[in-house]
Amino acid sequence: MKAERTEAVHSEPVWRDRANFIIAAQLPEEGRSEQLWARQAGDQRFEVCCIPFFLYDVALGDVVETDADYDMVRVIAPAGRCVFRVWLGESLRPREEIAQELRDLGALLEWSSANLLAADAADELHAQVIADFLAEQEGSGHLIFETGRS
Repeated sequence: MKAERTEAVHSEPVWRDRANFIIAAQLPEEGRSEQLWARQAGDQRFEVCCIPFFLYDVALGDVVETDADYDMVRVIAPAGRCVFRVWLGESLRPREEIAQELRDLGALLEWSSANLLAADAADELHAQVIADFLAEQEGSGHLIFETGRS
């Protein structure tokens, strides 16, 4: 019997207008997966159209391969973009203020919950700008962040 899956859901994917399919990606925790909005590029090939909340080594724009059940198997063409996860649970600074500063720096954003924000940087150079801002905010006690790379 297959275990019931608990999925992390993207309610507002940043490239919703490009997406025409939803695939799944298994998370390390037993029975957990993340749904990914995607654009079908072939029978089992898809471009990721959302910023992963929990997956590592997958980013917006990556082309991925799935199995016959549309579960992601691997990244076959990285887009060169970078993912950051931002936890705002203990922040006294308004969440929308931090989000707006990230937008002003050119980041694309998706909210997973009131406390968890996923941010996308277009490339390594842009990622450094975002990382510098996040490190400054983390140093001031406003947030905790990590990159989406293992």
